[in-house]
Amino acid sequence: MTLTPTALENLQTLVLGLAFAGLLANAFELLTERRASFGLLQGGGLTAVACLPVLAFGAPFIILRNTLRGRRIEGRPIPFVMLATMIACGWSLVSGRVVLDLAHLVSGA
Repeated sequence: MTLTPTALENLQTLVLGLAFAGLLANAFELLTERRASFGLLQGGGLTAVACLPVLAFGAPFIILRNTLRGRRIEGRPIPFVMLATMIACGWSLVSGRVVLDLAHLVSGA
């Protein structure tokens, strides 16, 4: 079985999106000593606006972390875990594509 160039590029985009999401969420946690979560939006005001880019690009990591934790602690059903993983991977494809396009734009390639 061979991978087409399109499939290979999509795989690269998916992996880049997941890696960037993990990097961003962990960097946020390191710098602020708070866990990156969607609850940051509930505070409102300037804090919520400042957290939007972190949540937009870190969401795949946050979704997967919460899903795996929920499966282990609460025993959530496997179909729920599968659906959340598909959503996180779709989101990762989109954010990975944006990161990859920005990297190409900055590098001038």
